[in-house]
Amino acid sequence: MTSAPDPATDVYEGRDGWLFLIRGNNRVLEQYGRPGVSRATLWRWRRMIETRARRCARLGAAYFHALAPEKLTVYPERAEGLAFDPARAPALRLARWLTASPGARAWIDLAGAFRAQTGGPPLYLRTDTHWTHQGCLLAYRTILSRMGVPPRDDLEARRDQTALSFSGDLGRKFTPHRLEAAEGTGIASEARRIHANSLLLDMEAMGRGGDAHLGTHAVFRNDDLRADPRRLVIFGDSYAQHTAHSPVATLTALFADRFREVHFLWSTGIDWHYLEQVRPDFVLCEMAERFVIDLPPQGIRIERLAELARERKIMGADLPSPGRHPPDAPASAPATAGAAPR
Repeated sequence: MTSAPDPATDVYEGRDGWLFLIRGNNRVLEQYGRPGVSRATLWRWRRMIETRARRCARLGAAYFHALAPEKLTVYPERAEGLAFDPARAPALRLARWLTASPGARAWIDLAGAFRAQTGGPPLYLRTDTHWTHQGCLLAYRTILSRMGVPPRDDLEARRDQTALSFSGDLGRKFTPHRLEAAEGTGIASEARRIHANSLLLDMEAMGRGGDAHLGTHAVFRNDDLRADPRRLVIFGDSYAQHTAHSPVATLTALFADRFREVHFLWSTGIDWHYLEQVRPDFVLCEMAERFVIDLPPQGIRIERLAELARERKIMGADLPSPGRHPPDAPASAPATAGAAPR
């Protein structure tokens, strides 16, 4: 059943109960219209990606930039009855702006990869903004291919595929919650977390590890002989993040299973001081497509982001329900810092 868009809600229900984020802080649906994401913003993104690639090269690292595409970009036909132009998707427009740019070498076209696979198993959960295991696996393989690193070929044999009753970040906006049956995404792996910053540890001690978002910092080590011996640093958001919330699949868990060492920093801004200390082989910025509407702040430090997040979440200014993963979080620093567009 298809419902008409309701101006009072952030969610649109399309065909067969598929839910789509259409509003929120980042005004998702507007980004598919005109003017959508401004030409000036796309130009600044082009220049930022070029600069990041050059700076990483000076540190001996290869930089890659990937947008986690919106469900509207990948499955426009399932948003039946919703007026928007999928050809105006921010990921597609930014890819065009990078044509003939030095930054094109850093660009990973997840939108194209996903749109080419829509005839197979679902790549997104019906009630959530995030990927199924198949969607995450597609992103993982696409990114590794651009890095020139072969994926592990035994992931399916090590995955817990137990079916679960699940209500995602969009499904929980309804009363009663919208449910779906979804397979688990956890894999048996030799990867182990060897560092977590105080924000993450404190949130976990409160039983709210799933609410540790912006400012979270974790490091994983994998001593499996089959692990690639190189080091990867990820600046990302909930599509990568520090842990998998089965059945929501996340990239960091898969990369930690592939590389000897993976560092995850929940930020779409780059902490250059951290990269100078760590000296990785690869740097990946992963971010939700909807965050293209604003540029992240310059000169971020992960410790400062963590302090700001602690003030909001632990000192009582921001107390979401346990296990909630906001589908429309700001792409940059908390508004309380006065340092970031949302």
